[in-house]
Amino acid sequence: MNQGEVRWSAVVLGGGDPGDAFAAAHGVKVKPLIPICGEPMALHVLRALRGSGRIGRVAYVGPTTPALHELIDVRVTDHGTLLSNLEAGVEALSAGVRPGERVLVVTADVPMITAQQVQDVLDSAPLDAGLVYPVVRREVVEAAYPGVKRTYARVRDGTFTGGNLFILDPALIGRFLPRLREVLAARKAPLRLAALIGPGILAQLLTGRLTVEALEARVSAILGVRARALITPHASVGTDVDKDADLTLAEAQLSTQTA
Repeated sequence: MNQGEVRWSAVVLGGGDPGDAFAAAHGVKVKPLIPICGEPMALHVLRALRGSGRIGRVAYVGPTTPALHELIDVRVTDHGTLLSNLEAGVEALSAGVRPGERVLVVTADVPMITAQQVQDVLDSAPLDAGLVYPVVRREVVEAAYPGVKRTYARVRDGTFTGGNLFILDPALIGRFLPRLREVLAARKAPLRLAALIGPGILAQLLTGRLTVEALEARVSAILGVRARALITPHASVGTDVDKDADLTLAEAQLSTQTA
């Protein structure tokens, strides 16, 4: 099957902390509703998904506005946590997911992503993995957005930031979600995290000696599904909006795109 022929569903994570100071400062309930170029941040993400020509149905998790509704097939109540929202979004789509169809999960705070970039990520994704996580090289991000602040991890293959979207086989979510919850719960407890990841792997990761291939193998073993990293050349995939400097950047980029 040609990857361009694959139909996908999408879950857009648009929830957030109702007490988020960033959202409150801009007069909205949650961050994805902050206006950029006069429109909610999430609307730019939804347009990119729909414009890609790859997305069949969209479930949106979190508060919405009427401006978003025509681009959403299923509206899902915010369940309060990232993984709970992920599970609820995939569940909302499950009745109509066809055999072999996979789900793109994307946060609603990456407004600089374009339809062509969504198409490229989906067409590049390996079809033999239950979980695909796009990553972006540091030099790509810094060339596209000079001065932007991101969190990076150094491995032997380069220095990367994680993407704000990923691809999964919805039939496997029940297999890896409990383990993923366990890993996230341990992320601030070094000894517990080392026990889960393996002290050797953790030491290699902290010293930059770990390869992407070895990391894929370890994550696959932990989660019980085949996991693959996808190195993408699109800086927007790894650049979300979570502070005023990011908002200024997004305003400038989107103003240029629509000019």
